[in-house]
Amino acid sequence: MKQFLFLLSLLFSTAFCQAQSLYFPPLAGNTWETTNPSSLGWCPDKIDSMYTFLEESNSKGFIVLKNGKIVLEKYFGTFTQDSLWYWASAGKTITALLTGIAQEEGDLSIQNPSSDYLGSGWSSLSTAQEDAITVRHHLTMTTGLDDDVANLDCTLPACLSYLAPPGTRWSYHNAPYTLLDSIIRNATGQPLNGYTNSRLKQKTGMTGLWVKSGYNNVYLSNARSMARFGILIQNKAVWNGQTVLGDTVYFNEMTTSSQNLNLAYGYLWWLNGSNTYMLPGPQLVLNGSAMPDAPADMIAAMGKNGQIINIVPSTGMVVVRIGNLPTAGVFVPNFYNNDIWEHINALSCNGASISENDLPSIHLYPNPVQDFIQLGGVNPLNVGKVKICNSLGQCVYNQTYTGEMLDISRFSKGLYYLTYTQNQVQQTLRFVKE
Repeated sequence: MKQFLFLLSLLFSTAFCQAQSLYFPPLAGNTWETTNPSSLGWCPDKIDSMYTFLEESNSKGFIVLKNGKIVLEKYFGTFTQDSLWYWASAGKTITALLTGIAQEEGDLSIQNPSSDYLGSGWSSLSTAQEDAITVRHHLTMTTGLDDDVANLDCTLPACLSYLAPPGTRWSYHNAPYTLLDSIIRNATGQPLNGYTNSRLKQKTGMTGLWVKSGYNNVYLSNARSMARFGILIQNKAVWNGQTVLGDTVYFNEMTTSSQNLNLAYGYLWWLNGSNTYMLPGPQLVLNGSAMPDAPADMIAAMGKNGQIINIVPSTGMVVVRIGNLPTAGVFVPNFYNNDIWEHINALSCNGASISENDLPSIHLYPNPVQDFIQLGGVNPLNVGKVKICNSLGQCVYNQTYTGEMLDISRFSKGLYYLTYTQNQVQQTLRFVKE
């Protein structure tokens, strides 16, 4: 019996220690424990190189956490720890969490029609068509509303028309997302900022507020508040023992593939590591992981001009980047996020060992390109047809690959995707036509 009690005590003690392994900064003040980068094997010169990349790509702030503690924190120019910045579409993830809280408290159900909370006539659809759209369709970007409109942000009924049955088409359409703010407000009877304060900010120590900008509600905060939100999600919506969202079913649905159309999308969260993914804009399913240099289990909040919160459960890392448009050319958030991970992966002081990863990689050059582009690192005999599609999903090239440079001089400027098959495995590479 004593042995049983000892083992039971040891079990609870071990569980308690594991539960305490994640650090939570105090709710008030600027105290935040740190971890020395050298303990992770990161070299100062390589950190400086990454900071140079971040500064040259117009970053304002950058934070890396390990198990909740700050490993790196850097601000650029006149930006400081207390400076406010916009989350842009990264703020969609706050809305996703608040929707789950409202459902847990019994104020709404994501399976109910949106019209239950918006009233009838919130769109230009018929009553039957409106009633077929549920709150969940707003969370998954599958409302079927027409996104070929002059203003994707417009939430007026005249801007919201029928295109496809809900659940049959994934489209990154901002207006249906924005309507979730009204759904939460009408369902709970509370203003958006008040609801966010009581359900999220007071429990985590976050600062910030929603600000109206045109049709949108944009969240503003400092970088550390974004890091706090990352810790909360890392710990599955529990902050230092206090539950923010207790519905584990909803949380798991929020942070895993929410539909079969875009496997890289949950409830307003981007997911890494899926076999295929879609991006805002083109109705094009791309092969591979959205951010191949990032951990496969990473989930991400990503917004306009590179507002990013990355959460990696397997490594206990949270990465935050805020700033202006990283490049004057074509910008796609997941590509820039992947660039950040290339630099993070290079921080180790240990030299790279010779392995299969050192073999010549398959790549396109030059990139960006003006007239001719080459597919390098492949044997032409092993490559089938090469297909090139633009950012709208329109395929503008489809020919058997001979190993010669491809003439793209007549292509319009913009972002393109080149798809090829090697050894029966299909891969997609991106390039920019200048």
